Parts: sequence; structure tokens; C-alpha cells
Amino acid sequence: MIALVTTLVAFLALGPAGPAGATGSKRSGAVPSPTAPHRGVVAQHPSAAPTPGRDKAVRAFVEQRAKLRSALSGDSARTPKEVATAGAGASLAPTHNFWGVFPQAGTHDGITATHSVDPSYKVTDSENFTYAPTTKAKNSCMEVVTAYWSQGAEIWAWDWCGTSGPAKTLKVDADFLAKYTTTTDGITSYSVQLTQDATSGNAWSSYLYNYRTQAWELLFQSAGTDQSALDYGWDIFEIYATVDAGTGAGYFCSEARNTTFDSRDIKLRRGGAWQLASPADSPWTSTDPRGDDYLCPSLTFTQAAQNHHWTVHP
Repeated sequence: MIALVTTLVAFLALGPAGPAGATGSKRSGAVPSPTAPHRGVVAQHPSAAPTPGRDKAVRAFVEQRAKLRSALSGDSARTPKEVATAGAGASLAPTHNFWGVFPQAGTHDGITATHSVDPSYKVTDSENFTYAPTTKAKNSCMEVVTAYWSQGAEIWAWDWCGTSGPAKTLKVDADFLAKYTTTTDGITSYSVQLTQDATSGNAWSSYLYNYRTQAWELLFQSAGTDQSALDYGWDIFEIYATVDAGTGAGYFCSEARNTTFDSRDIKLRRGGAWQLASPADSPWTSTDPRGDDYLCPSLTFTQAAQNHHWTVHP
């Protein structure tokens, strides 16, 4: 009888069984299904609301995207690959460059991926911004950005059909990490989804996956005309960098030395079904990117899977 009681006490001490992460345990492994339940809304803490202190980052984002749009349109238009590999053009200050995949027009009406996030990566210079990973579906009304800048690490829902700015911002704090992140191959990651709504007009919704409730929560909705004017989507690593005089390389090259930028399980929705991104629908911006073009000679670019998983590491 004593042995039986001892065994029962030990069993009860293990705690109730339940979904991974439901009691705050370390979650690891599988990425969520894009067809998991969609319920709930991502709450924004008042301290994360748009503030004047974010204006510089917003202006930099708008100005550099305008230059990108100009380079990709008009009589002298270049392909995304040509623009990306142009690297540090003398007319760009700071240096703007990007690498990843570009889902093409006519191939999707939704995108989902699992993105790395590292709250320990600190950006010191106010002119430097790392947006990685950042994702947008073709013609979608929002881009969901992992934003690293001088005021910390944040998740932005950038409104491309309305204010042309971060309509919703989330600080990557303890609460965010507890609800929306998991560990995949040792990398802290969150999962994001953008889908065109089944309504008339260009209406879109974006979601984050809550690993506690095991459901996709609504992040932001918007409808209208996509002001990016770019005829493709993207899932990319992107930097706006200046040179650190102390190292001779971009600030991020040393500040993100312990950070891995990773996007995996990139899927596109087509005809109601989700499929992994492929060479046919999501070409790489470049198959041979060079770290020198990003002010970081040591930068490595890994095509970890066939157009549906990439990794960048300084």
C-alpha cells in the first residue's frame, strides 16, 4: 500500500497532461498547421502603440520602399534580383539590401511562415534597421515585419492599404514570447499568416499563432488598394545599414553576431489549399548573394530547403 501511495504521489506531481505550452512549459518542434482554428485577437499593450519615437524608422521604411518601387517600375525597370544584388548604391544612405523569396503574381492569395525572433539583438545606431524576416503576399493590405531598431525588437503589422505605416505594433517582451513563440532547431520563432478574405474587393487579414491556445489569433485587417505597387509578394531578410567606424562593417554585422535570421515552412495558399513555396512560384532574389553587398563580408545565406526555408547569419 505504501508503494502504491508513493507511486500515486509521484504521478500527481508531474502535473496534468495538456497541450505543449499550456502550462508555460518549453515548446519545441512542429510548426503550426495553416488550417488550425482561427479565433481570438492579438492584444496590443498601450505602451506599444505608435509613438513619435517610431517616426524615424517609419520614414526610413517608406523612403527606401519608394526607391525600391521606382527601381522596379518604369522604362528602366530592373528585376528584384538585379535590385538586390546591386547592393550598396552610392545614392542610398543607409545601404538597403534584401534576400529571400518573391512569390509571384497569380500564384497565391495567402502566405504563411514561421519566422525567427531574437529579443537579445540590440540595434544601437538610430540610422540602422533590420527587418528580418518580413513577409507580404502579392497585393496584400499588410506586411508583417520582424523589426529590430534602436528602441528594441517589435512585430509590425504595416498597413499598405491605409495609413502606410505600422498600424499595430507588438513589443517582443516576455508576454509575447510566452504566447506566440516556440523553439525550432534551437531558434526562437513565431508563426504568421496573411490571407485574402472571401469578400468582394481587396480585403486581407493577418494572424499570429498562439501556442498556448493552439489557434491563429487575428493581428490586423485592412482593405483597399495595395500602395506598394509591386506585382509580387516576399519573404525576405532586409537591412538598412551604415558602417560602424570601429569595425569597418555594418553595425548589424557585429551586433547580430549571435542571431540567426530564419524563415521556414513558407507556404502559399492557392485554390483554397496550402502548399510549400517552390522554385516555380517563389524564386530567390539571388542564388549567389554576397556579404559585401550588405556591409558584412562574413554574412552567410543558406537556401535550407527548396524555396521554402532560408537562413541568414552574420
